[in-house]
Amino acid sequence: MERVNRILHNPIYRKYLEKIESCEVDRIFCRHNMEHFLDVARIAYIMVLEQGLKISKEVVYAIALLHDVGRWIQYEKGIPHEQASAELSKELLDDSGFTAEEKKIILDGIISHRKANDDIINNIIYDSDKLSRKCFTCKASSLCNWSEDEKNLNLTY
Repeated sequence: MERVNRILHNPIYRKYLEKIESCEVDRIFCRHNMEHFLDVARIAYIMVLEQGLKISKEVVYAIALLHDVGRWIQYEKGIPHEQASAELSKELLDDSGFTAEEKKIILDGIISHRKANDDIINNIIYDSDKLSRKCFTCKASSLCNWSEDEKNLNLTY
């Protein structure tokens, strides 16, 4: 997990987390913070293990730590956060020592995390992102845009 920890401790990454926190200070819905990122990572890695996939833990955690890192840009400039997150992640991945092949998988996972698709790892990230949400305890659930079918109302992972 050395490369993931390089992301985690990168001052630029930490600055992005602070920007997200600042933008979400009054947010009543789910936040895009380290708790969410780690929940996504852990759920996704459990799914990878359950399915016997040959995807490294570091790649899964890198996708999860970075998938919403551009959220602040969406708040400030209206650019979809998956695009902003992928763009911001390139330098962080270079600085952390991921290979070109790993970077492609990670960036694809970030770009694709908002919609289900045929790629197995991207679909795992999509599902993990949704399953990480604790709609069953959310005080703002009745105000949420998500339909009842989209809400995570039961424990699965």
